[in-house]
Amino acid sequence: MLSRSEAIEEINRLAGQKTPFVFFTDFLGDKVWLKPLGNLGEKELRWDFSGSHTAQRTQNSPFTFSKSPLSFEQFKPAFDQVVEEINYGNSFLVNLTFKTPINTSLSLDDIFERSAAKYKLKFGEHFVVFSPETFVKMKDGHVYSYPMKGTIDASVENAEEQILKDPKETAEHVTIADLIRNDLSQIADEVRVTKFRFISEVNTHEKKLLQVSSEIRGKLPEGYQAQLGTLLFKLLPAGSITGAPKPKTVEIIQSTENYDRGFYTGICGHYDGKNLDTGVMIRFIEKQGDQLYYKSGGGITSFSNARKEYQELIDKVYLPF
Repeated sequence: MLSRSEAIEEINRLAGQKTPFVFFTDFLGDKVWLKPLGNLGEKELRWDFSGSHTAQRTQNSPFTFSKSPLSFEQFKPAFDQVVEEINYGNSFLVNLTFKTPINTSLSLDDIFERSAAKYKLKFGEHFVVFSPETFVKMKDGHVYSYPMKGTIDASVENAEEQILKDPKETAEHVTIADLIRNDLSQIADEVRVTKFRFISEVNTHEKKLLQVSSEIRGKLPEGYQAQLGTLLFKLLPAGSITGAPKPKTVEIIQSTENYDRGFYTGICGHYDGKNLDTGVMIRFIEKQGDQLYYKSGGGITSFSNARKEYQELIDKVYLPF
């Protein structure tokens, strides 16, 4: 693993030389795994970002999957603590997460191969990710971000209309879009929201979900590849899985959550020698000893309802196939 400063230096060097590489970071961007593609073995890391690398193998054999989430009574004190911080004015939005023990007949390799997701990554026997969320893309002199905030069961009557008109979901999404716009303004000019609150579908082994995203774009400086690491790490941790304002909200997260996020909600990425594509490492299963844990959560605002937030936490524990 590299430190933050070591990773920034190495990414600047590799991108400046137009050397392809793949990497991932922990939540805060303080620990970084990075390798040039020529030095990468599949047993060490399996990855497929936007269909660019490992072909998906379709399997239809039966499997088992069960989850044992914390009770609502265990969830409520943390929720109340976050809402109290928001009411004090210390944050506008806090992304609160928990880990859920799961049991499945599938291996981490099985989950990686079966999953349909924009960003798939498996690191040894440590964890597997199948994330639908882009962090940033840097392409043809521009940077793009696609913050994802808002999830609803697609079977709910008028689900799309409900989530787009919900005051809490709207406030949460506006806050994150504004945060990401401000973040991108640190590294780019002419930053603006080019698409606001569009719907995408996610199929799971239990149900279909609708998720809400926006697109934000900015113009990068000339010769940005030679400072790619410097620019990228200015944006960490990712705003969509932190909240706003970011520094104080990180403090609230660390004092409220009862576990270490580790690499969950970090970012993963691939530089192909010209362009960069990165994802937020949500939809995350980690192996600790003989037990698998699924880490999930959601954004809390002053409009949040504890029961709905608890249900969203559980709904996000799924397999995308």
